[in-house]
Amino acid sequence: MKYILLILLLLVSFTIKAQTKTLLITKEEVLSKVKEGNNTLKISQQEVLAATGDFNQTNAVFLPNITASHTGIATTNPLMAFGSKLNQEILTQNDFSPNLLNDPSQIQNYATKIEVIQPILNLDGLHQRKAAKAKLSAIRLQSYRTEEYITLEVEKWYMQLQLAYKTLEVLEIAKRSVLENKRIANNSFSQGYLQKTDLLSIDVRVTEIENQLQIAKSNIQNISNYLSILMGDTSYQVLMPIDELHLISEEKPIGDLPKDRADIKAFQLSTDAYEQMNKADKMSFLPRLNAFGSYELFDDKVFQADANGYTFGAQLSWNILEGSKRFGKIQKSSAEFEKSKLQYQEYIAQSQLELNKASRMLLDAKNNLKLTELALEQSKESLRIRTNRFKEGLEKTSDLLMAENQYAQKQLEYYQTIYTYNFGYAYLQFLTKEHLEK
Repeated sequence: MKYILLILLLLVSFTIKAQTKTLLITKEEVLSKVKEGNNTLKISQQEVLAATGDFNQTNAVFLPNITASHTGIATTNPLMAFGSKLNQEILTQNDFSPNLLNDPSQIQNYATKIEVIQPILNLDGLHQRKAAKAKLSAIRLQSYRTEEYITLEVEKWYMQLQLAYKTLEVLEIAKRSVLENKRIANNSFSQGYLQKTDLLSIDVRVTEIENQLQIAKSNIQNISNYLSILMGDTSYQVLMPIDELHLISEEKPIGDLPKDRADIKAFQLSTDAYEQMNKADKMSFLPRLNAFGSYELFDDKVFQADANGYTFGAQLSWNILEGSKRFGKIQKSSAEFEKSKLQYQEYIAQSQLELNKASRMLLDAKNNLKLTELALEQSKESLRIRTNRFKEGLEKTSDLLMAENQYAQKQLEYYQTIYTYNFGYAYLQFLTKEHLEK
């Protein structure tokens, strides 16, 4: 029975460990999974498909409109009865009798009609097509920029995961150091060299570090969950980066704000689309020229065709006035076009402002690296000296705890500064990335 219980406990333990297993992953693997499963990217792809559908609808400016119909009627209407016989080519001399003309018998007529309308000149339709094409190009560029933004998000949260594990590592080392100091303090207390309050101070410090460790572990789980959402993964495993957080050694020069950045080009194309729509509204005052043709089959029986005929020609139509409707459309599209130009200028200004801000943030982080690195070395040396003095009974417990706490804080500040610098550099690359035509 004892062996059975032991086996059950081992199985339960193995199951729990399997459920909480940490998954080692690289940034390249995260990016690959994001491209496959990210819902934001899938939504942007569907938006491109929808815009493609809108553009394909404008093919009607060039392609014919073809319709086919089959109609069956039964009538005693004098005019329709005479015309039906005429279309069926069954009219005889007797049908011209006044009695039959005025009071005809019921006649059945089945007509099959194929009609073609071919646009020849449709100026407003041409500009609507140009507007749809500009809109499609803009949405494609927005989709491309969305992919760039998601890539930046992956880099950001992957670096945060690296930082979270560095934080956990620093706290675990600090805990081991405090526990070792506690062991030494217990020996000193048993020999009467320390007071009870010194031991309590160390216990408080141990509790503080344990709480910080729990927060760090929760932070790792939160970041892992967010990366899982980016990847479209619902298993929500705890992730661990294979490579550690380190300072970027090779830097590429940061350029100026590129006018051909994907989102900026998309904004410009959106303005072009509004301009074309405004031109289309203005062109709606001009006439349209369409060619048309039809082929008809007639019989008194369904789906028969003993008689036939065709018609073809051209029509120049001119809708001269629709009240004030078209004037209002022109006014609206003109205002939207002017608004889009102002929004484009504002977007350029905001983008330049963001670039300037990011450049200063990177410079501040670079300068702060030197300070945090120097402070880290000083606090490390201070902790070494105080630890040696504490072992010899020459240092106060409170001073040792303060030095240990300061060293841990300086380590965390140093790694935080590395993260800030690395992300600032990645963000600047994102802001200055030019769009390469595919």
